[in-house]
Amino acid sequence: MGYYDQDYEQYNRRQKGNRGGKFLPGLLGAILGGLLVIFSIPVLANMDILPYDLALGDDEENGEDQTPNATEPSKNISVDVSTAVTQAVDKVSKAVVGVVNIQEAGFWNEKGEAGTGSGVIYKKEGGNAFVVTNYHVIAGAAQIELSLSDGTRVPAEVLGSDELMDLAVLRTESKQVEQVAEFANSDNVKPGEPVIAIGNPLGLQFSGSVTQGIISGTERAIPVDSNNDGEVDWNAEVLQTDAAINPGNSGGALVNIDGQLIGINSMKIAQSAVEGIGLAIPINLAAPIIDDLEKYGEVRRPFLGIGMRSLNEVSSYHWEQTLKLPDKVRSGVVVMSVNPVSPAGQAGLKELDVITEFDGQEVKDIIDLRKQLYKKAVGESIELIFYRAGKEQSVKLKLGEEQEG
Repeated sequence: MGYYDQDYEQYNRRQKGNRGGKFLPGLLGAILGGLLVIFSIPVLANMDILPYDLALGDDEENGEDQTPNATEPSKNISVDVSTAVTQAVDKVSKAVVGVVNIQEAGFWNEKGEAGTGSGVIYKKEGGNAFVVTNYHVIAGAAQIELSLSDGTRVPAEVLGSDELMDLAVLRTESKQVEQVAEFANSDNVKPGEPVIAIGNPLGLQFSGSVTQGIISGTERAIPVDSNNDGEVDWNAEVLQTDAAINPGNSGGALVNIDGQLIGINSMKIAQSAVEGIGLAIPINLAAPIIDDLEKYGEVRRPFLGIGMRSLNEVSSYHWEQTLKLPDKVRSGVVVMSVNPVSPAGQAGLKELDVITEFDGQEVKDIIDLRKQLYKKAVGESIELIFYRAGKEQSVKLKLGEEQEG
C-alpha cells in the first residue's frame, strides 16, 4: 500500500480550498490506513508474500539477531566431527600396543631397553591375549614388555618368530586388554584405497600415532637376505602405502576405512631421495604364519630336500654341454644336491636335473620355486616337470616338513 505523486498533489489542492471541513475525516482515514498496514504486515510475512525477510518480535532467548542493519539472522550450527577415519581409529587403536625390547648389556649383565616397536592384539582366548609384531622388533630380546594404549606396561613372552617373513607372535594376560583387531581380506585391497597406519613412531613418546594415506601399490616384491650372506633368499610380497611409517611403526597396524587390519607395517625404504613409501605385510600372507607361530612356535614349511641354483646363474656353456638343455629352456632351477631320505630323494630326483615347472606353474629361479613351494601345505602332493640329460620328465611327490638346521 503506497501513495503516488499525483494523488499527493490532488490532496494538497483540496486542502487549500477547504482546510477545516475535511481535515477530521482525512485524519481518521490516515489513522485507519496506518493501523491496517501495521496489522497486515505479520500476516503477509507469515505467508512469505513480502519480498524480504522480516524478524518479528523480541526473541533473545532463541539467539536471533535484533540489529536493524543485520542482513541475515544468526543461526546455531551443530558440527559433527566424527568421520569414517575417526570411527576406524576408534575401532582398532586400543588394539595397537608398544613393544619394548629389553636386552642384557654391560659387564654386570644389566638389562636395558634396546629399542621399541609396535604390535597388534589380534586374539583373546582363555585369559591370554595374542600379539603379532615384526621379528626384527623382538630379535635378541632377553625380555619383552608391552605398553598398552593407556600407558600400562605388562610383560609378554615370545611364542615364536620367523625371520623370513619378519613376523613374531607374543602372549600376555588379557585382563587389561580392551580391543582386538579384526582381520580383513587383503586380497581385495586396491590401489588408491584409503588406509590408516597406527603405531609408535620414534618411541613410546609418540605412542598411538595415526597417519592417513592410500594404497600406492599391491604385490610389491622386496628382496630379502635372511641369513646376511649377500644372496637374496626370498622376495617378500608387500603392500605399498604413502601413509607415514617411521622407525617404531614396525609391527603396527595398517587398517582400511572400516577399521579392519589389512597389513602389518614392516619396513620403510629409508633413502634421502625417497618419500612416502611405506611397506606392510598383507594380512592374508601373515595369517598362516601367525597361526603356526602361535600353535607350534615355528613355521611349518614344506620342503623338497634339494640343494638348488638358479639356471640364470649357470654359464651358457654348461647349459648345452653339461645339462644338455634344448634351446627352448631358458629358465629354471638346477638340482645341485639331493637328500636321499627327502621327498625329492624318494621321488627319484638326481643331481643336475633342471626343474622348470612346479605343480603347473613355471619356475624361473630359486625365489620363484620357493614362492610356489611355500604356498603349499606339509603333506600335500605336487607334480614337478624337469629335464634330465635334455629330456623332459615329470614326477609326483608328497611334500615333507622343513627341519631346522
